[in-house]
Parts: sequence; C-alpha cells; structure tokens
Amino acid sequence: MREVLLGADPDVALSKRAVTALAEARDHFVHVVHPGGTLITRASGGQVRWWTWAGHRANATLAATLGTVAAPAQRVNDCWIRLREDVDREHWKQAVADVPNQLCLPEVDQRAVKGLKFGEVLPPRLAQATLATRFACLEGAQAVLQEPVRFVFLTPS
Repeated sequence: MREVLLGADPDVALSKRAVTALAEARDHFVHVVHPGGTLITRASGGQVRWWTWAGHRANATLAATLGTVAAPAQRVNDCWIRLREDVDREHWKQAVADVPNQLCLPEVDQRAVKGLKFGEVLPPRLAQATLATRFACLEGAQAVLQEPVRFVFLTPS
C-alpha cells in the first residue's frame, strides 16, 4: 500500500476511474506516508497513530506486542495502529527496544472462537491459540519493526 501511495503503479491495467481514485488516495494520504520508513503522527486533537501500512494481520500482531504504548481496546486496521496519547520518542524507544525478539500473537474475539469450525470440540485455550496463530503476521510485523520511524506533528488543513 505504501509503495503505491508513494507513486508506484500497480502491475495491472487501471480504468480511468481507478486512476482518478488512486490520485485522490495519494493526495489524501500524502502527510502520513514516507519513503524512508513509517510515521508516528500526533494530530492537533492529541490522537497518536503509527502509520505502518503493514496490513491488518501485521498491525494486529504489532498492537498486541506493543501493549505498553498501544491504545487498549482498539479496532485494528490495515493502515495504522492507535498509540497512547502520552507516547513520545523516549517512550517509543523503550517500548520497541526488545520487541523484535518478543512478538506476541494478537487477541482473539470470542465470537471468532465460537465461529471456529469444530471449535466446540477443542479446549478453549487451543481454539484461541489456533485463531491467534491464523490472525498473526509475524514476518510482516518483524519487517515493520526494522524500518526507521519518524515522528510528525500534523496541523489542521
């Protein structure tokens, strides 16, 4: 996603409508995408987001791993992870110092456990572990953690 937002064209034929939508997306996200790594932004309202562009599974893994700086009870998405509002460069450095060697599996919603095929015959902990393993992306999370991180303060436009 980040590569495309930075200007790389997908290796597919694009319709005129898709070209227009892509240009609009690039314009919309220009302040939260950087070729040199990921961004942590603080909006004027105090919201802090880590723009990883890593995808849902990698972001779920990172949010679970960064419990000390990730905002609790957040809905994970493909683009960013919400961080606690008091996170600054020092908090960040401390939080990620040993993280690459200690990745955690994401939390699993109980509704997903109940929906697991044959889940009723599994011990609950095994069902949760099975889904957590499926929902995780350890390689993607590891790759994001190896990238440089920039802190950016956004101003209203």
